[in-house]
Amino acid sequence: MTTPQISPGSAAALIAKFLKARGVNRVFALCGGHIMPIWMQIDAHGIQIVDVRDERAAVYMAHAHSELTGQIGVALVTAGPGVTNAMTGIANAHTARASVLILSGTPPQAQENRGALQDMSHVEFVKPLTRYARTVRNPDLVLQELDEAVSRALGHGSEPGPAYLDFPVDTLRARVSPAVQLNEFFQMRAQQKILPELAAAQAAMEILWQAKRPLIISGRGARGAQEPLMKFLDKLGAVYLDTGESRGLVPENHPSVVAAMRGSVMSQADVVVTLGRKLDFQLAYGSPAVFGDAKFVRVADCTSELRDNRRGAAEVYGSISCALETILELAGNREPQVDRAWAAEIRKQHEQRADKLLTSMQQAPPGSDGLMHPNKLLAALRTALPEDAVVVADGGDFLSFARVGLPAATYLDPGSLGCIGVGTPFGIAASLALPERTVVVATGDGAFGFNAMEIDTAVRHKAPVLIVVANNGAWAIEVRDQLETHGRVVGTQLQFADYAAMARAFGMHAQRVTSSEDLPAAIQLAMANRPALLDVSVTPEAASSDAKSGLAWVPDLQALSAWDSAEKNWRV
Repeated sequence: MTTPQISPGSAAALIAKFLKARGVNRVFALCGGHIMPIWMQIDAHGIQIVDVRDERAAVYMAHAHSELTGQIGVALVTAGPGVTNAMTGIANAHTARASVLILSGTPPQAQENRGALQDMSHVEFVKPLTRYARTVRNPDLVLQELDEAVSRALGHGSEPGPAYLDFPVDTLRARVSPAVQLNEFFQMRAQQKILPELAAAQAAMEILWQAKRPLIISGRGARGAQEPLMKFLDKLGAVYLDTGESRGLVPENHPSVVAAMRGSVMSQADVVVTLGRKLDFQLAYGSPAVFGDAKFVRVADCTSELRDNRRGAAEVYGSISCALETILELAGNREPQVDRAWAAEIRKQHEQRADKLLTSMQQAPPGSDGLMHPNKLLAALRTALPEDAVVVADGGDFLSFARVGLPAATYLDPGSLGCIGVGTPFGIAASLALPERTVVVATGDGAFGFNAMEIDTAVRHKAPVLIVVANNGAWAIEVRDQLETHGRVVGTQLQFADYAAMARAFGMHAQRVTSSEDLPAAIQLAMANRPALLDVSVTPEAASSDAKSGLAWVPDLQALSAWDSAEKNWRV
């Protein structure tokens, strides 16, 4: 059998050269015949291939890599089922505005639309979930299309998010004319800052400097604006809430941080500023039923975060850092009218509640089954992890515990799509991108099951990740909803499976822990032998805040039952 040779002047070789020039040092991928030319050329150009067990995981890993490095994350998946398997990951990156480039292949052009193996119109599937999606058939256009796709993914002039390109196999093998291989396509593109309009910034400043109880809420768009945000908080004296996508941006010891008083401060604020953040279900859609008569000031570098659900009394379009710096310059030496006593009292209540939470976590009693409370596990992790640890939280019910109970300088979770199962792939990518930092995945057993096979990937690639599985043998939040709403449990119970034994079968250090007294030693041993997995038995009787709030049973108007009741009363 004679197989076609891939020349150094082929489109596949040019793709690899382009990725290398654009700073890509790692690609997350699952092999297949339709992408083999790219695969081999990527390796030949010295780019690491992290080969995974499922295409969904490849996109998750590219997503996490992008979030943590600020660079493009690249996933390479084969045709047909390779692309369809990847679509959940693409959807999650789309919702999270993650800069991911997905590359794939298609059958040779002569076999298109004839029933060829894995012949599908991928672009039609992924277009609604991407910023750019094209099939590139002309080899002389490969560089041009790559440049455009990466620019769209990074949000150059538009909203960032996933971009998709595929190539017929014969295109990948074809020679690219040297004349079109222009150096300009290989050059890195700097992200340009968007300067806000002075009139809009002035309007925002006037509202904020007259506010008595201003609240600042940050989102993904605020990343990279830590220094001006800190200056802004110090100057204005506002209280501050992060969200999952901006956690760690402002240190917990900053006097503006009032995370433990989230619900209370949302109802008390007279001005609410969103920085690169949608007013989605996690923020009650900005409803007056929750925020009262508060004015909104919207600051964002993309329109989807500028005026969704609530219009701002001031709307500032621009890079968050530039917008904050401009507002500060316009304010000059003007003294804000913030009620400092109110802000100080909210901070004091936050500290008291946070201390109480830590104590309650440490003292959380076991269930009637004798198994430890999830908070007992999280308290042990809090003690063991360094301050700069990267925390990945995953799960349904357990995510609710971890989100509150685990502080993090750098934090990732499923995000607003609720795409559980991201934990292990996110953690693997994080530990490869940041090997000098401790990366821990805190996941429920149900969520772990989605991508449990990726422990094989972690072992093979020596990814120094610690995976901690809170094993309660159930989809606990759904079990509680079924019992309380319907009076019976149907299809929501799992086994107390031995995930540690599974991990050891793949060569990973792993231990099953059933007693809280054994946790400290087990955690230390696991951290010293990463990649590692701890399978920790916890009681399914523990009710998370999400379970108590009605999130599982999906109220009519708001995500949480208290907000839903408030919304219904407000609408009367």
